[in-house]
Amino acid sequence: MTAKNQLRLFDLTMIVIGLVIGMGIFRTATDSAMAAITPGIYFSAWVAGGIIALCGALTYAEIGSRFPITGGYYKIFAECYHPSVAFAINCIILISNAASLSGVALIGSEYICQLIFKDPPADFIKALVAMSAIIVFYGVNLAGLRMSSRTQNVLMLIKISMVLLLIGSLFFPGAPAQSEALTSAAENTTHSLMDYIKSFGIALIAVSFTYGGYQQTINFGDEVHEPRKTIPRGIFIGILVIIGLYLLVQWSYVHTIGFNELKTTRGIAAVVAERMFGPTGKTVFTLLLFLAVLAYVNVLLLSNPRVMYAMSKDGILPVAFSRKNEKRDVLTVSLTVFSAICVLVLFFANTFDKILGFTIFLDSIGMATSAATIFILRKRTSHLNNTGIYTMRLFPLMPLVFIAAYTFVGISIMFNTPQLAVTGLAVFALFLLIYFLVVKGRNNVNREETLK
Repeated sequence: MTAKNQLRLFDLTMIVIGLVIGMGIFRTATDSAMAAITPGIYFSAWVAGGIIALCGALTYAEIGSRFPITGGYYKIFAECYHPSVAFAINCIILISNAASLSGVALIGSEYICQLIFKDPPADFIKALVAMSAIIVFYGVNLAGLRMSSRTQNVLMLIKISMVLLLIGSLFFPGAPAQSEALTSAAENTTHSLMDYIKSFGIALIAVSFTYGGYQQTINFGDEVHEPRKTIPRGIFIGILVIIGLYLLVQWSYVHTIGFNELKTTRGIAAVVAERMFGPTGKTVFTLLLFLAVLAYVNVLLLSNPRVMYAMSKDGILPVAFSRKNEKRDVLTVSLTVFSAICVLVLFFANTFDKILGFTIFLDSIGMATSAATIFILRKRTSHLNNTGIYTMRLFPLMPLVFIAAYTFVGISIMFNTPQLAVTGLAVFALFLLIYFLVVKGRNNVNREETLK
């Protein structure tokens, strides 16, 4: 790649911001506030989430510099771990991505149901609406029809505009008796240190979902101009902007709705829009957000089957996953299986809370183990030192902080919702079993046939 075509500081900064700011910011504040016993815990979790994201993004940036390969995020596991572990982790990451898509679809469903139904519908109705959105876009992608990049860019601008609109609510009158709402929880109840730690850990679960996406910086290590300077600056500026935006949005929620009310409010962003512009504002905001959710669903249905295709080509998944309709350029089996997983997640976990815990628990495994590869890669690629690649400062502090943080989040889920953690561990164990019963056996047969 020529220097002219390489990513500059502004390019990388915008990529980091685009990767992280998703749909969670319009929903997870409720879950985080519900877990936080004080406003201080609430805002501390959002600051901590940003610091963790910074440590993670810089860690993945160096991994990408030392292992510059397309699809690096899933291939580093095969590079650094036993094939069985790599297979199981890559599979649970796909499950996690499917659960994440289902969770975002459910966010859109919760918002649009406020317009469709007079009274709040049952959870299974919301899940059905979310399933319908996934099935519709499964059909769209199966037919080979794709949203243009221009359409996606317009919807991205709409999403950013909605974030700025929420921040603008800070200039409108706030919730009544705001000072009492902010202090009541802290003044009326005495909490132990363990209560604060537990509250912080549970609040961090929702925050982790909202800050996700920076791990994709792993794919840009060899495409950045002057990586030693540009990567840390671009990531630092990008994460700093995201922390600022996220904290302003959280303050706008607390300012407009009130901390205590925020704990139980559904469709929080639409409520803020309604208090700013009335019922019409709420309707317009809800429709725009639902469009942005549909765009996100479409992107994930487009991208994840391609990961499954690549895994199939590498022998990680069965060859059927590489089956392709050449005329429509559609990965029929991969698309169908991934879409089915998304629907199944909604069938068994029809509330956002359940999907959130399940997704982040699987993510905790994937994030901690992927970040840990930096210790292996540093030894194997020591010959690349001082050759112009990006190497993070404060090593090994940053990856250790990141790994410890996701371990803490995983433990928090185990204590708060043990059934979700057990399900996640069971899924991981199942994929390990599948590897030894199916994948390894298939590879041995192929090896024997090659020798003949």
